[in-house]
Amino acid sequence: MPKPFRKFHRMPDSPATAAPPEFIENRTFDDIAIGESATVSRTLSKADIELFAVVSGDVNPAHIDEAFAASDLFHHVIAHGMWGGALISAVLGTVLPGPGTIYLSQTLQFRRPVSVGDTISTTVTAREKRAGKREILFDCVCVNQQGKPVITGQAEVIAPAERIRVARTELPGVQLQRRDNYRHLIEACAALPAMLTGVVHPCDLASLSTAVEAAKAGLIIPVLIGPEDKIKAAADAAGLDIGAFPIMPVAHSHAAAAEAVRMARAGEVAALMKGSLHTDELMREAANGTLGLRTVRRISHAYVMDIPTYSKPLMITDAAINISPSLEEKRDICQNAIDLAHALGVAQPKLAILSAVETVTGKLPSTVDAASLCKMAERGQITGALLDGPLAFDNAIDAGAAAAKGIVSAVAGHADILLVPDLEAGNMLAKQLTFLANADAAGIVLGARVPIILTSRADSVRTRMASCAVAAILYAAQMANAARLEQA
Repeated sequence: MPKPFRKFHRMPDSPATAAPPEFIENRTFDDIAIGESATVSRTLSKADIELFAVVSGDVNPAHIDEAFAASDLFHHVIAHGMWGGALISAVLGTVLPGPGTIYLSQTLQFRRPVSVGDTISTTVTAREKRAGKREILFDCVCVNQQGKPVITGQAEVIAPAERIRVARTELPGVQLQRRDNYRHLIEACAALPAMLTGVVHPCDLASLSTAVEAAKAGLIIPVLIGPEDKIKAAADAAGLDIGAFPIMPVAHSHAAAAEAVRMARAGEVAALMKGSLHTDELMREAANGTLGLRTVRRISHAYVMDIPTYSKPLMITDAAINISPSLEEKRDICQNAIDLAHALGVAQPKLAILSAVETVTGKLPSTVDAASLCKMAERGQITGALLDGPLAFDNAIDAGAAAAKGIVSAVAGHADILLVPDLEAGNMLAKQLTFLANADAAGIVLGARVPIILTSRADSVRTRMASCAVAAILYAAQMANAARLEQA
């Protein structure tokens, strides 16, 4: 007589669910009856996907990119057996039949996409028993929280012959960490003195919290420049203690920019940091020909970007100040970025000059500029780096793309610096990397008498801190170079 039907069911994890049992037990071949089933439910998280990518090496964007997670392309996560197959295996290996089960084969059909946040209930049901080899064929089905099937199929296993009861293994905690180039920047500042920094018009939470956190980290000593009542009101509203920071009271944001530039010219502060005023308001004062912070070089901007999919920091210049730079201005922009790369420890940076194509043509002035800049580097008008261009973006950062085009270059595929044709191209490129590739963009103004830290309201605290670290490293390098020149 067949043994009585038994059904096992495990509910989704929740605060109200009891802790998992300390032991797991199996069902032997003889114990299992046709029609017997077991169910386990689990909710898909982004961490599940990332962990699979780390273990398997599968970094297909359709599997790990959040941009795909809301689209039908995300069904490939399941189609490749990342999660559905694993859930089925988990039920068979831990519940029914349980410990001692040997997986032989599976055939699965993928019916619907699965997205982060979906709760999948996986059920296996004994369909057929083959006594001679203790083989059992199970029907398998995974349904989402709406009860709609996302996976159906069958699995063959060899069921255990003896009962097993074992302690449930406590799995180790796993924490996925991305490569963090910014952490290294901040750590590099540990041996540097804090930099006296004029924080210009810090009348909002973002700029004040940056000043407070950067001061705690020993990166800067803030001098707050702006309307005193607004600064204190913003600090009180945010619960920030700014009592240790001197305040230079001025009436409004324009006056704050002018006073900050005056202080920098006079050597009263070593750097400036943008607060809650427009970039052009600060830069108009900094670029003033007689009272500003100009040097013999053109003032330019650089993003030092930390991109999860790129092996090293990548600099993009100029994406914030020079709208449509001339050839001579591009020369200065290149040299400013090269000097920053040297300060950051890159002895011979690779600078890729971007265009839409990798061949020189009069129809695209940016390609002609690129060729001219390379010749200028050969003649010593740009120093301290390897230059190549014109290069399309893919050729500049991907060695495979460069090889496919037959480009033989020490720069192509390995760029440290990207010189963009104009501000529009640079701004769009930096923001695409930030919002579509989860990149961070620390911003700094170069070529002025002092480093100028440019932050955005959309920046994270981590990015703002990195911007301060870049400025501190640059300032230290400039002081060291000035000391060498004096000794010479």
